[in-house]
Amino acid sequence: MEMLGASQLSDRELLAILLSTGSKDYSALELADQVLQKQQGLQNLQDISLNELMQQKGIGIAKAAAISAAVELGKRIWTSGMEYRPVIHCSEDAAKLLMGRFRGLDREHFMVVLLNQKHVVITTETISIGTINGAMVHPREVFKQAIKRSAAAMILVHNHPSGVCEPSEQDLLVTERLKEVGQIIGIDVIDHIIIGEDTYYSFCENQIF
Repeated sequence: MEMLGASQLSDRELLAILLSTGSKDYSALELADQVLQKQQGLQNLQDISLNELMQQKGIGIAKAAAISAAVELGKRIWTSGMEYRPVIHCSEDAAKLLMGRFRGLDREHFMVVLLNQKHVVITTETISIGTINGAMVHPREVFKQAIKRSAAAMILVHNHPSGVCEPSEQDLLVTERLKEVGQIIGIDVIDHIIIGEDTYYSFCENQIF
């Protein structure tokens, strides 16, 4: 964390820092992996109790309390900033919101911006992190949090590490598929933005939608 910054660490690494130490059987990273696997991802930690955390082998009251405290702080930070949630009026707003997060990445990251009916940002979610050649995206993962957060619409966002923003054939196919799924379940996919080197490409602006 000192060398790279917290934003560059994986979920398991951040959780291992909270755990501080391992147990007699597992390292802190191994314990973090087990917690994430049992809860089926980081998101589900927000609804877990101390007792449920302590049912995991190697997690005592101190470790469970550290996780619960971190989750609660995250909730309070988000709640305290509710009035400052940005509103997406156009593709440029969405691009500016996330462009800094993609700067310098050497692999494709696929994210979604979840919006309410007034296009106020509910949250942003990283769906997948790929290789240098692409990121695999499954509709189930794309819409999982949108359904859970009762989103009315979403914007797809991913980066091209090459810096070239023009969509590939795969980008077009994935976008069309996700639009169709969104229509079926009632969550509008209103744009797909590709982030390049200090620039972006919007499917909506280029009338592909």
